[in-house]
Amino acid sequence: MEEVGYAELKGRLRLLRAAAFLSTFDRFAAAPMLVTIAASLGASLEEVAWAASLYYLLYGAMQPVWGTLSDKLGRVRVIRLSLVAVLVPGLVSAFAPNLTALVVGRALSGGLFAAIIPASLVYIGDTVPINARQRALADQLATSAVATALATAAAGLAAYLGYWRVAFAAPVLVSAALGLFLLSRLPEPEREVGAGPLARLGLAVRKPWAGLVVGLALVEGGVILGFLTYLAPALEYAGYSAAVSGLVVGLFGVATLGWTRLVRGVSERFGKHILLLAGGGLLALGYAAGAAGQNLVGISLAACLVGGGFAFMHSTLQTWATEVVPEARATVISFFAAALFVGSAIATFAAAPLAEAGSFGTLFALAALVAVPLTLSAGFARLRYDAREKS
Repeated sequence: MEEVGYAELKGRLRLLRAAAFLSTFDRFAAAPMLVTIAASLGASLEEVAWAASLYYLLYGAMQPVWGTLSDKLGRVRVIRLSLVAVLVPGLVSAFAPNLTALVVGRALSGGLFAAIIPASLVYIGDTVPINARQRALADQLATSAVATALATAAAGLAAYLGYWRVAFAAPVLVSAALGLFLLSRLPEPEREVGAGPLARLGLAVRKPWAGLVVGLALVEGGVILGFLTYLAPALEYAGYSAAVSGLVVGLFGVATLGWTRLVRGVSERFGKHILLLAGGGLLALGYAAGAAGQNLVGISLAACLVGGGFAFMHSTLQTWATEVVPEARATVISFFAAALFVGSAIATFAAAPLAEAGSFGTLFALAALVAVPLTLSAGFARLRYDAREKS
């Protein structure tokens, strides 16, 4: 397929970003409401955390499935299908009478919203030239950052006012409208006829760098998105309201947006390994701040610095995933996204007992420790990859 200039794609990419906004909003709305939902449904925080864990798990596990379907049906068609279909489980979550209904509804919502990531990334990878691709991915990340900030702030306020169910209903109602109407204006890119899914998987498996990028995504998902789930509950455990906790954790999205602008400005000046090292350093510092104090200062610092880590590390790893095996790009990206959210699910589940016991200092200290080997491994691997590509 002939790639077009980034400027010509701006209108199309705005529609993709609208879909990404809704997917991200839904994903981040749950965390500030976990304590309130637990009280409303008569469950423990550890039990309600299953709703977040299974959401991430299905969100990750369905990535390869949606990636394959997007090859068969088309990128845009798959995005529209998922945006409309998520209405049913989304409303089940909103009107859940008990914990079981909530967990099932959220898990299915995660599995359907999972289509947005692989289809959008492959759309960008197929249509945006490599010299503008990190910029396009940074814009996509910036949109998700805004959604994160608004989701955490709005969900925290909704929980404080006793309207947590509205925070689950609103994004799926808007998603269905977007899928039915607005995305009909997004043109379907040409799909190249080539190797089948198993052949593309074989191509990816035979490239060790592809496996490494996917492995890094698994750990990154656990460090960033998994442990991030507990920033708001940490503040609520310390006595702050859900509204205040949501606003503070919303700084993650605001900070990600700001840091993303910086990434766009420096991405061409520094090597990719430097961006990864910078991102990992911000992650470690952020969670160390959260471990030092579960108060407004500590959690605010954690949210801002982890947002910086996400902006630097994730956009760089995403770009790497789009270029490491061009002939099997969709396959690599789908497994990359799957690893990210499976890692999130594992970390959310593993950290739940610590959160239930109120050991948030230990929880965030573990996150900071895991960030160190992730940073060093990612930076060194990218340096070697660049050296081999130049030779």
